[in-house]
Amino acid sequence: MFTDFTFENLDLGEVVPRVRHGGRGPAVLLLHGHPRTHTTGHRPAPWLAETHTVVCPDLRGYGQSSKPRTDDDHEPCSKRRMAADCLEPMRRLGHETFHVVGHDRGGYVATRLALDHPSAVTHLTALDVVPIGEALSRCDANFATRWWHWFFRAQPSPGPETVINNNLSLWYRATPEDMGQESWQDLQLALSDPRTIHAMCEDYRAGLGIDRRHDEDQAAGRRVRCPTLVLWATKSDLPLLYEDIRGIWQTWVAGEVTAKGIDSGHHVAEEAPGKLAEELLKAWPSAEPVRGGEREAGS
Repeated sequence: MFTDFTFENLDLGEVVPRVRHGGRGPAVLLLHGHPRTHTTGHRPAPWLAETHTVVCPDLRGYGQSSKPRTDDDHEPCSKRRMAADCLEPMRRLGHETFHVVGHDRGGYVATRLALDHPSAVTHLTALDVVPIGEALSRCDANFATRWWHWFFRAQPSPGPETVINNNLSLWYRATPEDMGQESWQDLQLALSDPRTIHAMCEDYRAGLGIDRRHDEDQAAGRRVRCPTLVLWATKSDLPLLYEDIRGIWQTWVAGEVTAKGIDSGHHVAEEAPGKLAEELLKAWPSAEPVRGGEREAGS
């Protein structure tokens, strides 16, 4: 994985994120979702690194990044705090401005980065998500049935953590064939640490509370100001929950939203890395689209 990339643990004081970075050209920050680590980006990264400097961190609490303290408001695992975690490493690596691509929980962090730090984020790509505030305001029986895990993981500690730690293989069923052997092993190492399970539950607790309050910024008139690309997996739950994904995002973005589905399951970077890289590079004016056949998808 990540041939010719540099590996670092960056000491930010409160947290120490694990980061890989490599490539050349304008910077792009790839943010993973739950329960993955930064290694979920190892398949599309080679395409992107041909024309961009690619930075892949573990979000705070995930993977081998340090685990944050917890409090009653779950603020240390808020997307605002996670976004700030991402901003500082980019600056330390010499990137004052950058594209950000966020999948799943990382999509919420990416959106918060674009809202809170508009001078840094030049392009936003959200993968298989709508904003947390939108999901909760539209919550119905269909959402609660399909995404019941939001509400389970947000229950008070240590209830969810105890249940999950008692049967990790039931909760996390990814295989080496799905992810690649090295990426799968990295995930297993992360999940074997009860502190990671707790931090991930704190992420969901923050989602139902403080993150939702932060998303009320949109109702007050704040908008994403940079070019925004929204991609969703056609074989995931998202198109079953929302008829107009682009329309939902358009209320959050000042300019025009570009949006389309990708023929994939939820974990797009693992299942359709070539198509994902192609769509990203098409959306970024500084890069040429990937030419078909140059790499085998999934390699």
